This record gives sequence, structure tokens and C-alpha cells, in this order.
Amino acid sequence: MRRVRGLSLAVLLGACVLVAGCGSTKKAAPPAVKVPAPVCAHPAGWRKLATRIDAPVYCPGWLPDPLSGQIGAVDNNINSVSKDRSYLESWVWQDVDLGGTSGELHINLRGYPGRTKIPTCRTGGTESRNVPCFDQASGTFKANGITATEYTVNQDADQWHIAYAWHAYGGLYTISEHVAPPLTADRVVAYLRHEIRRLVVIKPGASA
Repeated sequence: MRRVRGLSLAVLLGACVLVAGCGSTKKAAPPAVKVPAPVCAHPAGWRKLATRIDAPVYCPGWLPDPLSGQIGAVDNNINSVSKDRSYLESWVWQDVDLGGTSGELHINLRGYPGRTKIPTCRTGGTESRNVPCFDQASGTFKANGITATEYTVNQDADQWHIAYAWHAYGGLYTISEHVAPPLTADRVVAYLRHEIRRLVVIKPGASA
């Protein structure tokens, strides 16, 4: 009789282990944190640009303070569209409180509608030659529906920048940022990746 009771107790203990432990309370998994969708803070200028070039554009949903990302703002130092519909939008901030430039934030956003090949730039100087405008690929980054290639040797307005380039809507798009104090190269990469996560597509004629 004792042996039977002992066997029954062993079976019950085994069942307790299988059912998450007798007398224990199973903790519920914490709720997933929902990341809000990126929002274009200044869509009017970007909508006008998309309509002008008849192609989608990428509006920045986030840029490091104090850069605005607004076309036509004081810090928008380049607002350029070429005959081939490619565009360059640039924002810059410089710290000149000490009588010289002790820090700088500079970001470029480009688009090349209807072309996917890396454009060619001139190096300048007495031995000027043709080189890729974006060169020395250094891995890829995927986020926000974008698969971007990182480039570390770039030309023209993107010189001394780290750039990310990707293909979308039959064209080539890039975002680059200057490696200069107060930012290190690692910080620039971190900023660029966050900026890619917060880009917002605006299409011609869009009302958003």
C-alpha cells in the first residue's frame, strides 16, 4: 500500500514539473513596444521637389539637432536640381562661437531618377581624372524597406563624408554625413542609420 502511494506521489510530482511547476505563477511576456512610423516634419518643400522632378523623394523624418531637414530653411545651404532631374539637398550647421569653426554638422540627400549606376565625378587639380562619386563599399545596412551600401570615399559635396546609397523606384538615392568634430566616424554611421530608419517617401502629387 505504501509502495502504491509512493508511486502515485512520484507521478503527481512529475506532472507538476510538466505543468510549469505546482504552486508557481507563469509570468506573462512583456508587451511589444510599437515604434511610431516616421513622419516628414516639413513635407511641403519635399512634395514640391517630387512634383518638379516627377519622381519620389526621401524626406528626412529625423536629423541631428539643430538641422531642420526643411527645404528653403536657413540651414538648407544647397537646394539644387539638374537638367537630368537629379537633385541635391544639403543642410549645414557650424559652431563658430570661439571665433573659428570648432564643430560642424553637414548632411546631403541626393536622388538620381531613372538611373541606378553610381555617377562619375572629377577629382580636380592638375591631374584631374574621372572616379566614382561614391567609392570603397564597406558593407550594407537594411532598415525601413531600404538596403543601403555604405561608401567611405566620396567626391564633390560628399567629400569627407560617409555615404549610404540604395536603389528604389528605378533610381539611385543617397544620404551622406560629414565626419568632423563633434562627430567621430562611428557616431556618423550611427546617425546615418537612424536617419535611414526615419526617411519618409513622398511621391509626386502626394498630399502627405
